[in-house]
Amino acid sequence: ANNQFSTPARGYGLNAAFQGHVGSLSWEIGADGRWAKGTDHELFRFVGGALSQQRDAGGRTSVGGIYVEGAYDTDPWIVTGGVRLDRWTSTDALRREFVLATGVTTLNSAAPDASGTVPTGRIGVRYALTPDLWLRSAAYAGFRAPTLNELHRPFRVGNDITEANPLLKPEKLRGVEAGIGGDGDLHWQTTLFYNLLKDPIANVTVGFGPATFPTAGFIPAGGTLRQRQNAGEIEAWGLEGEASANLDEKLALRAAYAYTHARVDGGSAAPQLTGLRPAQTPKLTATAGLDWQASDKLNVSADLRYESQRFEDDLNSRKLAAGVTIDARAAWSVGPGSEVYLAVENLGDANLEVGETADGVESYGEPRTVRIGFAYRR
Repeated sequence: ANNQFSTPARGYGLNAAFQGHVGSLSWEIGADGRWAKGTDHELFRFVGGALSQQRDAGGRTSVGGIYVEGAYDTDPWIVTGGVRLDRWTSTDALRREFVLATGVTTLNSAAPDASGTVPTGRIGVRYALTPDLWLRSAAYAGFRAPTLNELHRPFRVGNDITEANPLLKPEKLRGVEAGIGGDGDLHWQTTLFYNLLKDPIANVTVGFGPATFPTAGFIPAGGTLRQRQNAGEIEAWGLEGEASANLDEKLALRAAYAYTHARVDGGSAAPQLTGLRPAQTPKLTATAGLDWQASDKLNVSADLRYESQRFEDDLNSRKLAAGVTIDARAAWSVGPGSEVYLAVENLGDANLEVGETADGVESYGEPRTVRIGFAYRR
């Protein structure tokens, strides 16, 4: 379908902070920033036994802000909080497509520069009922600016084509949660949460083949055209928790779960998605693991992961089956901070569905994978 022969990209980041501590209060004032630029060069449009056109697409992004945060810790209370003010930009958008044989330009599109300022904050409270039992709650707001990939890089899987969108806005999150937990011989916690995600960036279905569309061009029969869009909002609530315990000096167990009920409200941006579940979002995930110190030198661990059924696409028309995977690892100590190990991922060689095209072609996660290695830590 295409040959992405070059994707030069570069990113930079920095953080500077001033910290202080007065009695039970600690605080930090700081600033941070991230900058990225990148370009996608690829050959596409397979005609007459060869790829006939070239695409160059890319741009620059940045996110930078200032923040103040603090924590107050005095038994039985812990209170934390912070506020931020961030500036995001998306600039120098480029998309040019041309015919290799003639050099004739078939598309030359440049989106206008975009920028904005976003205030966010969070506050959390924890109260110890007893030395081994506590309650906690939190409220928070956050945002995520679109990536270079989402803004500029289209891609194709079979006859399903997903277009980039240089006009994307940042996602904005608001949420609250409350939980209870304990820190005795059994460490455990469980949390109830509610989140509202405004302007979520999603791959939204906009048409089906055979048909010709602006920018994307011809979509063949059985194919689907999607575009990354800010698709209204997503409302999600759920319950998550974890537990771990040392059964003895050599054996430890751990487990975790997350149940999420999520629905899309597409509003006027994507009304066809209203009432549907976000793509690639399982209702239930659960994990369990163990660590066994079999001898002074040998450590064995295993992890099991379960994911319930989920939908591959925004229209909830393609179901991905539930799946279970098991990973295992054995490590032999050969000296201070060093070991040789044998690791097996997807021990049962399970076919875990991760994608499905409109014409029924399924994609799977990695099969059983065995690694032998040496690790040194200091």
